[in-house]
Amino acid sequence: MLIQTKTRDRAAQTSKSILQFLLKDHHPRDYAFRFWDGSVWDAEAGQPIGFTMVLRHPGALRAMFLRFNENALGQAYIYDDFDIEGNIERAFPMAEYLLGLHLSIADRIRIASMLLTLPSHHGPRSGRQPVHLTGAQHSTARDHQAVTYHYNTSNDFFALFLDKNLVYSCAYFLSPGEDLLTAQTRKLDYVCRKLRLKRGERLLDIGCGWGALIMHAAKHYGVSALGITLSEPQAKLANERIKQRGLSRKCRAEVLDYRELAPSEPFDKIASIGMVEHVGRSMLPEYFRNSWRLLRLGGVFLNHGIADNLDHRGPTFSQNYVFPDSEPVPIGESTSVAERVGFEVRDVESLREHYLLTLRHWVSRLEAHRAVAIRATDETTYRVWRLFMSAAAHGFDIGQTNVYQSLLVKPDQGVSGMPLSRGDWYKKE
Repeated sequence: MLIQTKTRDRAAQTSKSILQFLLKDHHPRDYAFRFWDGSVWDAEAGQPIGFTMVLRHPGALRAMFLRFNENALGQAYIYDDFDIEGNIERAFPMAEYLLGLHLSIADRIRIASMLLTLPSHHGPRSGRQPVHLTGAQHSTARDHQAVTYHYNTSNDFFALFLDKNLVYSCAYFLSPGEDLLTAQTRKLDYVCRKLRLKRGERLLDIGCGWGALIMHAAKHYGVSALGITLSEPQAKLANERIKQRGLSRKCRAEVLDYRELAPSEPFDKIASIGMVEHVGRSMLPEYFRNSWRLLRLGGVFLNHGIADNLDHRGPTFSQNYVFPDSEPVPIGESTSVAERVGFEVRDVESLREHYLLTLRHWVSRLEAHRAVAIRATDETTYRVWRLFMSAAAHGFDIGQTNVYQSLLVKPDQGVSGMPLSRGDWYKKE
């Protein structure tokens, strides 16, 4: 437990008074605050400290609370108005409590008046900046801007927290203590088994990332695989890794929008892992129509994506700094659109707990490589990823967010080609 200390700094006294008022009904208060002058407001008596919020300068609370919304809090963190020492995921219940407060007009005026006595911090906001996209939302040109804003950050940066295969989607764990590489390798194989890949088949991976799935499918299932992405650095590294593994005759990655793909013959199987949440609600019919167009009769499409039922009013912090134009929709909505296009929904599986475990691995690995991550990008980028991945973990933990794998079939006159059970999906370890 930290030692309670007093301060003569007027701004620190005001900041502490604001926090004490806002958090007076938030229990248990298992966290502490440390102010720029070294003074501390400790956790409640008897509570082990889960994290400490460090206010960097006298204007920190003004930056955090004068606008009093998610974006203001996120920006104050990434630009180092405050820091979080300890388990950052444990800070989100407090943040949700603060953002959910319903203050009276009198209390709002009182808090705003106190905040305005604090200095306005005009320090540099260097490093990663909020995205500025141009063009019609979800047009091919704008989608390219959105994807490259995120995925062109730095291949070296992503390699610091992903497994060695660079899988940037949720792993598939048999136990909470399992290592990340084992769980990610199992996920790749699980996708292949769900698709029931056979030697000689043609596989398309929409949003292939750094090529982990197409390499796994080509090596272990004998398919011919094409991966497409809008990120040139991703495709370049994917093809380098493919060449290193001697798989260039079996798979490749291309920089291509799925809407512009015109294969000489349809694919037997299609996978889309972690891409559908970037499509946008209004574009889901076109997304599934194109997937239908690219798939042969009797073919199978595995659609894996994040889903939520949240009402996002205006751009969120994640949309501004992480995934521009992203728009997860409820699972029922996406499967309904797929059905209207003509797909038969054969299976839907939630992997929510698996993504929670995956994100905790990623955050831990990123924090362990903080100095290298900052050299590869900058301090702000490091903070953006630490914040958004921890926020995502919290969302999966409380059930606010989910992730699903939907297995869709393009039936051939009612013939699905599906076996009577899922037994072949579950091989013994």
